[in-house]
Amino acid sequence: MEFAVVGTPGDRRVTMFGAAVTAHGLAEPYVIPWRDVLAGRELRAPAKALLRIDSPGEDAEADALLRGPGDPARVGGGAAWYEAFTAGLARVAAVPGVRLLGDVAEIGVLFDKRRCHAVLEAAGVPVPPGFTASSYGELRELMAVRGWKRVFVKPAHGSSSSGVIAFQAHAGRVKAVTSAARTGGAYLNSLRVRTYEDEADVRRLVDFLAPDGLHVERWFPKASVGGRAFDLRVVTVAGKPTHAVVRSGRWPMTNLHLGGERGDLEPLRARTALWERVLDTCARAAACFPGTLSTGVDLMVGADWRTVAVAEVNAFGDLLPGLGDLAGHGRDTYAEQVRAVLDGHA
Repeated sequence: MEFAVVGTPGDRRVTMFGAAVTAHGLAEPYVIPWRDVLAGRELRAPAKALLRIDSPGEDAEADALLRGPGDPARVGGGAAWYEAFTAGLARVAAVPGVRLLGDVAEIGVLFDKRRCHAVLEAAGVPVPPGFTASSYGELRELMAVRGWKRVFVKPAHGSSSSGVIAFQAHAGRVKAVTSAARTGGAYLNSLRVRTYEDEADVRRLVDFLAPDGLHVERWFPKASVGGRAFDLRVVTVAGKPTHAVVRSGRWPMTNLHLGGERGDLEPLRARTALWERVLDTCARAAACFPGTLSTGVDLMVGADWRTVAVAEVNAFGDLLPGLGDLAGHGRDTYAEQVRAVLDGHA
């Protein structure tokens, strides 16, 4: 049995997956660089290889092929990125003689927050109610119609909270919390979360992002511990939740790269009914994408410590170094996926 992976050579994801494969005495996976996929070069892999599709990662050349020339840290360009990315997926699906470990159509849905939200909602998976908007004016209008004062504004094709805005409007005042930092006439992703309270600044940011498509969700009040709100990243493998990490922070976005911290999972697991609801909801979310070997489900626990809602389902949400599986076997997310493939579950 041979494995291959579409990714960025040297990227942590590729390295960790390769280590999981070689741990079973198998050959190091053959790597097809994303830059070759996106540049239209000939793609080859060992005959009958099991081909895993991974993230383009932090590759400036791949980013330029996806979004066009510019600073890789810039916010925006999601529509161009998505068009190039899905065209690349189609090229990967045509590599002769391989067996894909991920359905390219499903990956395309997972990278469109509007479509992914609709799929989950149609399947009865709990998600915050949402709508799409094409401008700041439409955002405010649709919030007013629904009586919503607080929302999350998300670029349709964004990831890692790039361009995400926690927005509230009440009594003539507005507040937008985001990692997007204005630089000249554009915005860059920052590791420092900032707040905009001048409506002209908020309008400028939302209208800058709007041409790429906006998905808006009603604010879901999250549970907190020690004054820090938290959510969960739950990784599923072959449809089953296998790994989970608590992410807590002072900001509405709990991403670890934005200052979020890993929290203690045991208090949640001790609440048996809640924990079973968490696992069941994540399994139901994964079941919406049966052709996808692994998903990363971002799950929110309500302030009442009973309700849950899915914020995101990520196609490449398994990069959690040092995290062991829930069953206690000591397998990381990549080892769990290799084990599932070898056991014939994928």
